[in-house]
Amino acid sequence: MDRTCDRIYMDYACTSFPKPGEVIRAMTDYMTRIGSNVSRSSYETAYEAEEIVYDTRALLCELFHGPDARNVIFTKNITESLNVLLKGLLIPGDHVLVSAMEHNAVMRPLNQIAVELSDTAQGSREKEIIYTRIPCDAEGHLQIQEMEKLLRPSTRAVVMMTASNVSGTLMPVEEAGAFCRKHGLIFIVDSAQTAGAFPIDMEKLGIDALAFTGHKGLLGPQGIGGFILTDALAGQIDPLISGGTGSFSHTEQVPQILPDRFEAGTLNLPGIAGLGASLKFLKERGMDSILVHERQMTQEFLDRIQPLVQDGMLKIAGPESALERSAVVSVCPTALDPSDLAFRLESEYGIMTRVGLHCAPSAHRSLGTYPSGTVRFSFGWATREDEIETAAQALGEICGHC
Repeated sequence: MDRTCDRIYMDYACTSFPKPGEVIRAMTDYMTRIGSNVSRSSYETAYEAEEIVYDTRALLCELFHGPDARNVIFTKNITESLNVLLKGLLIPGDHVLVSAMEHNAVMRPLNQIAVELSDTAQGSREKEIIYTRIPCDAEGHLQIQEMEKLLRPSTRAVVMMTASNVSGTLMPVEEAGAFCRKHGLIFIVDSAQTAGAFPIDMEKLGIDALAFTGHKGLLGPQGIGGFILTDALAGQIDPLISGGTGSFSHTEQVPQILPDRFEAGTLNLPGIAGLGASLKFLKERGMDSILVHERQMTQEFLDRIQPLVQDGMLKIAGPESALERSAVVSVCPTALDPSDLAFRLESEYGIMTRVGLHCAPSAHRSLGTYPSGTVRFSFGWATREDEIETAAQALGEICGHC
């Protein structure tokens, strides 16, 4: 059945849709009117492209209270950003703390270069990069009191998401930042699930490197992301990719200045134009209003499906209150396979969710939903109350007839 016209999109945690019209217009304008590269040419449209890139850097720096616009580095997504930060920073002998809720965007690059230190491991393993998971409870809350016990003389960094992409559980970023300052640790934060709705202040939270992606809560297009880092940290990271930058062309050595050091090759300029437009949209609309709206939709959904939980038809992964989570609600049907539930939601009601392990097996283990996974509903700036009502009703009808 073709449900293009009446579909209900509830997969904002994967990517936001629809995008503001301003985003589409900005990308079209770049592609049809400007089209020039940056840092490589000296004519009018090239300068206009440079201005778009700089303005987008400045908007990101303002949004996240970064050190300076030049400290904003563009990549194609947050996964690339985290690869640059982890693989460029860590060296043999380093120890890292990560939350047990982390996405594979952190865990896979980490497992490429490091080994997990179990409680029973002996010795200092000085010749390896090692990491330890900070435990989380059954609702996904980080047990921050455990961090002190997990410290080692070689601990160099803490890597943490701002909120779980599975349960929506908010992480104690402010407390973790204070812990890092106290112990002189580098603090790397994955903002994928909260940027664009929740305030993130790098300076206040003690964040040394903030990775972001454009296509989720920032409401930009796919294929554009980046990271913001302090000058002190920039000098400690080797670029993952090097090549032409349009600057310092007299030398074959990697430039030391930012952002050139980490931006080899041609940038995704249409994506940057779209991201710049989405950031202006967020600024004009007000992130506070978006957060209020998302919390209202999330609490409304939680309240509407509570009878199904009480009747034993569903289990909810994560906190019961919208105040403790982002706009993400994962559910586990008790009499139906999650994949079957997701299929019926889409085929019978046009409700688009995401089912499975959500690239976060460690999170599902913490939540007790591994290996079956969950059906994840996630809401955003354009979610309507009637859509929430329809989704809750659909869950009741499907689970009630199992």
